[in-house]
Amino acid sequence: MDYKKEISCFFFDHFIDWGLSETFSKYLNAFVLGVIVLVLVFLADMLVRKVLRNLAAYISKSSKTNFDDLLIKNRVPRRLAHILPLYLLIGALPFVLDDFLEIEHVFSVILNLIGVILALRIIRALLHTLRDYFKTVPGLRDKPIDSYIQVFMIFAWVFTIFYAISLLTPVSLGQALGTFGAASAIILLIFKDTILGFVASIQVAINDMVRIGDWITFEKYGADGDVVEINLATVKVQNFDMTITTIPTYALISDSFKNWRGMTDSPGRRIKRSLYIKQDSIKFLTDEDIQRFKRIGLITDYLTNMEEKLARINERDDSDKSIQINGSNLTNVGLFRKYMETYIQNHSAIHKEMLLMCRQLAPTAQGIPLEVYCFSKDKKWENYEYIMADLFDHFLAAVPYFDLELFEYPSSPNRDNFIDVSQ
Repeated sequence: MDYKKEISCFFFDHFIDWGLSETFSKYLNAFVLGVIVLVLVFLADMLVRKVLRNLAAYISKSSKTNFDDLLIKNRVPRRLAHILPLYLLIGALPFVLDDFLEIEHVFSVILNLIGVILALRIIRALLHTLRDYFKTVPGLRDKPIDSYIQVFMIFAWVFTIFYAISLLTPVSLGQALGTFGAASAIILLIFKDTILGFVASIQVAINDMVRIGDWITFEKYGADGDVVEINLATVKVQNFDMTITTIPTYALISDSFKNWRGMTDSPGRRIKRSLYIKQDSIKFLTDEDIQRFKRIGLITDYLTNMEEKLARINERDDSDKSIQINGSNLTNVGLFRKYMETYIQNHSAIHKEMLLMCRQLAPTAQGIPLEVYCFSKDKKWENYEYIMADLFDHFLAAVPYFDLELFEYPSSPNRDNFIDVSQ
């Protein structure tokens, strides 16, 4: 105690000896000690910051991991450098303001609040470092790390706020937290979206519904593109026109959306498109038709085998072939369907080990749909579109060779039905 008194009154005694008044000497003594302490604290801050910065740079260069680089990027060493100067300042406060207890208490509260804010900034920098580091880990790169970091930050902010209340008021930290529990209903109402987002982000991660980088289609929100960020409250989707759509995180579990990850992870991308054949162009094939169609290389062997097979069947059943509908016959639409299937099977860009077929769907008002169902080897969007267009370019041009017609609406009504309103 004598040691403390001796330091705090060092300049005071000299000022009294110089003939200054006692009151003025107290203020002047506090001012001089304060200036000295601030200078020492400033020098200590510069020294510690420089030492930590050089130490961090040395460790970063010699280390193989990038975690220390991220610590420097998020200014963790710089934040830590302020701890020692702040501790010195708090320790020196009783010596500087020994004669001003009320002012000492005010400054003590202020410095403690600064310490709490500094601790919060250090925690925030560490969490951001962990976030950046986890995003470089292959197994965690597509996980909603931002959501969990934000949850920890919310808890840190809540604790900081209540600790600051306990410093500024007579209410203890335990009482403040107790009040927080009593007001939980109001708090749940205020943070409803945050809580829903947190629960949703956990369910999304556990059920592996969405990852960063997934292509999703969410028609309700007009989203069609890649997931670039998953936060506590929102999911950001970069659409293919480079616009950004923001979706509430809880909408991923409450609404329906399409995730294309299964397609991107599979060996091929599905092609599913139909041609609509006019019904009145469908007919049975005559012997002359069969001989003519044998000139089409892809179905020559098929026609030869089917011609022999049908002849045996009709002979066995003693079918009266004077009427073409009798017995077993080939049709031009069935032959064209076989041609389409054979063409797809021989196409180099089509995945042969995945489902491949050409099927006839139920008749519609627009005609008979012939649907191609197969998978392209190349899943890249522009290449996929090129492959699909290449297939149907050929099929569209091949339709007339089988005496078939495609359905299409008339290009324009009869001009005689129009009234010339210009006259």
